[in-house]
Amino acid sequence: MIDLRLRLRRSSFQLDVSARLDSAATGIFGPSGSGKSSLLHALAGLLPVDELRLNVDGEVLVDTTAGRMPAAHLRRIGMVFQDHRLFPHLSVADNLRYGMPKDGAPGPTWREVIALLDIGDLLGRRPDQCSGGQRQRVALGRALLSAPRLLLLDEPLASLDRGLKRQILPYLRRVRDAFAMPLLHVSHDLPELLHVCDDLLLMDGGRIAAHGPLGAIAGDPKLLPLLHDAGMVNVLRGTIAAHEPPDGLTLVTLDGGAQVRCPLRGEAAGSRIELLLRPDEVALATADVAGISLQNRLPGTIRAITAASDRVLVTVDLGQYVLVEVTARTVQQLGLITGQPIWILFKAMSLAGRG
Repeated sequence: MIDLRLRLRRSSFQLDVSARLDSAATGIFGPSGSGKSSLLHALAGLLPVDELRLNVDGEVLVDTTAGRMPAAHLRRIGMVFQDHRLFPHLSVADNLRYGMPKDGAPGPTWREVIALLDIGDLLGRRPDQCSGGQRQRVALGRALLSAPRLLLLDEPLASLDRGLKRQILPYLRRVRDAFAMPLLHVSHDLPELLHVCDDLLLMDGGRIAAHGPLGAIAGDPKLLPLLHDAGMVNVLRGTIAAHEPPDGLTLVTLDGGAQVRCPLRGEAAGSRIELLLRPDEVALATADVAGISLQNRLPGTIRAITAASDRVLVTVDLGQYVLVEVTARTVQQLGLITGQPIWILFKAMSLAGRG
């Protein structure tokens, strides 16, 4: 749990944030210049502040009003940057050792970190002998070995291509699940955040515009443009029911009972799974439609219709909520209203695995 109160002014920009964050991993997003990275840098002690109180799991790490203002290297806050910031003249092993506390503070062990991030075969290399994804794993390992009470990720995947991002995201989830330390992850990419984080903090103009799960945030019409620009996505949770190798598909029973087909997965039947589905890849119909190629056609009920300018977000209840983005014209033509039975339709290939 994180309690924070932060104020700082830089030229004409003011950051004013108060929040209580209960999730193990919170994703921070918003438009450029909204204060996302400044928030992390201020928490880490890399920016001067007017006021800062930071309490992590009951321990006060910083409190400027009480005169508790430890230097950045004494705050026990690990940080991973977009550009990894490894020492080029040191080996991977020496880069990892660089941040380790000399006072024996409790934290992840060398063996745990090496195994979790699969970097044992990199220890003798220099950073320039590693790929971009490998360097980011090393940077993450260095942050973990500093025995942090709080882990900050400042757009750690922004410089990586799509393929490398897919390789790194499972490691971030491993870190979230393996160690008892809260994590704040900044990104412009909402689907990236939802691979790792359940709660979101939306920033705009130096302030918190919204905080909570995506479904709660998406109910505010004022936030739809920001969510759309960030790449809004649904997270569907369920259990693998069966594999259909000849068709290259996996059958998944979603929480709530609905069944969907997604591209063939490697996990065993009975495994829990989370699937990502973009709202603009879903179609609506007032009745089931036969004779089409879409593998997934599911009945549900409209629970909310949120309109903002030319965008409309329809919340459909399938046993879990699915957000569907349509035009105002679609709402009018189909006569959509709250409480109405509805069918949602989407391709199996529209579903991407989370993690």
